[in-house]
Amino acid sequence: MIGGYSLHGHAIVSADDRIANCDGVTPSALRFEADWTRFQAAIDRACLTVLGRRGHQINPNVKGRNRLVLSSNARGVERRDDAWWWNPEEAPLGDALARAAPDGGIVVVPGGRRVFDFFLSAGFDEFHLARAPLVKIPGGIPIFSQVNADISAEQILAANGLVPGLPEVINPTASVDVTIWRRV
Repeated sequence: MIGGYSLHGHAIVSADDRIANCDGVTPSALRFEADWTRFQAAIDRACLTVLGRRGHQINPNVKGRNRLVLSSNARGVERRDDAWWWNPEEAPLGDALARAAPDGGIVVVPGGRRVFDFFLSAGFDEFHLARAPLVKIPGGIPIFSQVNADISAEQILAANGLVPGLPEVINPTASVDVTIWRRV
């Protein structure tokens, strides 16, 4: 927890720990209604959603939720018409959170990979990891930069101080489950 903020990562990954294809687009094979419903409910409860520039551009903010967009094109922390924008090279995380969501609360982090990498080092309090074991995305974008043939998303979360809860099957037909990893 960082000064009144609880950082919650959310991702669905393929069997090979990918979140998107090589073009950075989440394929339809990795989209499941139950996962989407859970994710939308989490964003509804959050004081802030943090994502990368590309994710912000691809996913319009139709509900007008409070967003913080990581971008090297931002100057520190700045308010733009569409969201708060933040360059971590120019302002610390605590400053960005305080500006974008001064009352604190749950911060939902849906990625992409660079955003997940940043918050992995900053310290997730929870990570909601959904897995679609019947889907593979060869050459796709991994959830974390450290993912390779020998290191899974689960191993990376564990190595960063998170402990898994019991998995919950959310789509029995596709064998999709979600596990909430929590900092002890």
